[in-house]
Amino acid sequence: MMRNYEAEFSNLVRSFRKRHMGKGPGYIKTTFCKNWAICEMKGNLSPVEKFIASADDGKQVVRAARTEMVKDMYRKNHPVEMEELLGAKFIDLFVDIDIEKDLGMSIFIFDQNLEEKLNIK
Repeated sequence: MMRNYEAEFSNLVRSFRKRHMGKGPGYIKTTFCKNWAICEMKGNLSPVEKFIASADDGKQVVRAARTEMVKDMYRKNHPVEMEELLGAKFIDLFVDIDIEKDLGMSIFIFDQNLEEKLNIK
């Protein structure tokens, strides 16, 4: 049976965020491209974050927290489960979020071409 690595990776991202931030995104779609795992996430913000973002300078505060905090989380808590799933070493992470749309993007960078390795078309 074919493994759905994208779905498994999405579940790891959700559980990681839930464990370290108390809430995971409502929706995650992962796409593998060369040595990147690109995750598109909707429903990231908590009610408190939405409230803070409604203030004038609140959006920037929430965006900074959501990008820097997430990167810091992965620096402090190495994503071993992701490495085990993909058989590749985690190198870096790029994160951004559109607060108004509540749409986040995370690009996980690994040391190998995941498309080739996992034979993903």
